[in-house]
Amino acid sequence: MKAPAFDYQKPRSLDAVFELLASHGDEARLLAGGQTLLATLNMRLSEPALLIDITAIEALKGISVQGQVLRIGALVTHSEIEASALVTQHAPLLSLAVPHIAHRAIRNLGTWGGSIAYADPAAEWPCCLAALDGVVVVRGAQGERRIAAKDFFLDLYTTALAEGELVIACELPLAQAADVFRFDELARRHGDYAIVGLALAARSVPGGLGQLKLAFLGLGTTPIRARRTEALFASTPFTTMQLGALMDSLLDELQPLADLTNSVATKRHLAGVLTRRLLTSALAA
Repeated sequence: MKAPAFDYQKPRSLDAVFELLASHGDEARLLAGGQTLLATLNMRLSEPALLIDITAIEALKGISVQGQVLRIGALVTHSEIEASALVTQHAPLLSLAVPHIAHRAIRNLGTWGGSIAYADPAAEWPCCLAALDGVVVVRGAQGERRIAAKDFFLDLYTTALAEGELVIACELPLAQAADVFRFDELARRHGDYAIVGLALAARSVPGGLGQLKLAFLGLGTTPIRARRTEALFASTPFTTMQLGALMDSLLDELQPLADLTNSVATKRHLAGVLTRRLLTSALAA
């Protein structure tokens, strides 16, 4: 199928974007990498009157260290993250996750901000943002807001973005020397949407792991943090001897949603497989 007819604008400032959004409302759509939008246009699932191409806006580009955070602009592509020495140094979890994102052609065009704003619960970047307790920076005509990842993803493809706002960047805490990160996912074929995935962040401490964070993709309508299980080890290091207790808690806490090909029991089992695998690897680091 072909996309429906629409008008096209390519503004060069955020103020111009906000003016277009205000004047066209729900009839306008933002275009960045286009890896989701163009498919929905061609299938007539989206029929905007106006397409606003934001790829010329310099304020949405670039990766930089700003104080104690790594700032990733909304227009940064997956491939730019993959190649970034700053990401490798300061947010290595992203470097571990990015090879799992689709295929090279999609990583060359798809954007960080697009993935965050679209909020697909099976996507890697929202899951990593949740594991790192990142912050989403959004802006609208009324000004700028910073929204914690835990408050940004509300439901299936639903975020805390207000009408007329867009994601301009995300900020991630800088990794410390003792931090440990692991990422893995299980999919039928490489590049397919994952059945389940896990982003793990922790800190190596004497005797085990501290500050344990477990964020899952593919289990619910948003990224899922296993906060009840994490809390068991908030005041004491996690060790190999506690793996059984952690697994019992986790499998009781997780309440996955079935999909067309995988049952609740299958997803819970696979989440357990990934958790055991990544924790064992992290403890051996």
